[in-house]
Amino acid sequence: MTAASARAGAPRRRRALLVASTGGHLEQLWRLHERFRPPFDEVEWATFDEAQSRSLLAGQVVHHVPYIPPRGYGQVARAMVGARQILRSGRYDVVVSTGSGIALAFLPVARALGLQTHYVESAARADGPSLTGRLVSRVPGTSTYSQYPAWAGDRWQFRGSLFDGYEAVPAVPASPSGAAHRVVVTLGTMRRYGFRRAVEAVLRALPEVLAPDAEVLWQVGVTDCSGLPLDGRADVPAAELRRAIADADLVVAHAGIGSCLTALDAGRTPVVLPRRRSEGEHVDDHQELIARELDRRGLAVRRLPGELTAADLMAAMSRRVQRAESTREFTLGRV
Repeated sequence: MTAASARAGAPRRRRALLVASTGGHLEQLWRLHERFRPPFDEVEWATFDEAQSRSLLAGQVVHHVPYIPPRGYGQVARAMVGARQILRSGRYDVVVSTGSGIALAFLPVARALGLQTHYVESAARADGPSLTGRLVSRVPGTSTYSQYPAWAGDRWQFRGSLFDGYEAVPAVPASPSGAAHRVVVTLGTMRRYGFRRAVEAVLRALPEVLAPDAEVLWQVGVTDCSGLPLDGRADVPAAELRRAIADADLVVAHAGIGSCLTALDAGRTPVVLPRRRSEGEHVDDHQELIARELDRRGLAVRRLPGELTAADLMAAMSRRVQRAESTREFTLGRV
């Protein structure tokens, strides 16, 4: 800002720090940030240093924070030291987060420094806030948002959902036989939780729908695939995975929000397999909420791994997803 413009009372540029754990939380924040109103003039990011964040945020200003696992409260406390150093630089007016544990490290510190803070609960939470959301909502002065009007209220405001603006339409078959030539199976990038049940289920059902020259990309995270007939990759850079999903005839995914949104954005109707806490596949059962909501909207085919059949794969290939022409703005603050 020049001295002349300052004397003329030119408005101060709004700078935001956007904070999210990698995976679905970062994916949601990336998709939402350009919908935020009033818009930000400058944006920086705080997240973990992983293949997804390096690819998704290429060209952005990014502050890497040591990984915080689910319910990793000791790591949250240690991360607060780094959060304070970043936030005390004076560059920011607003801090916005979509969770998870990294939100607990940054938002209380930001409020203590007098910054505006906003927390958008995950689209995974169809029946109420997560534990992180409940804790953040108790930070005085932090505005909180639900992506479902059913449980919004005085404390949780509804300003729209990531699932708005998608609709299912019939698909043109990939071949006269309807067989799949290109398939993507993605289980996300969780560090602690494998999902071998999903891999085994897909291996049982998939051969019936594959074309003779089919190519299958397996992104399996930390899942132990020893002894299984596949060439699995732990991580696939976000840009490469998006291209593969856009070219795929069939997408099968765990019911993680990031994986589901990537498939929907590419126009694909995924088969979604929710992880279960009782099977040691996640910290809770929120993926079941995602799967049921997408299935209800006709945007995915939800199945438990033990139920998956070739007919389910064919049903997903018979539909595509298209985007609405306009997307609802997401207003931060009281209206």
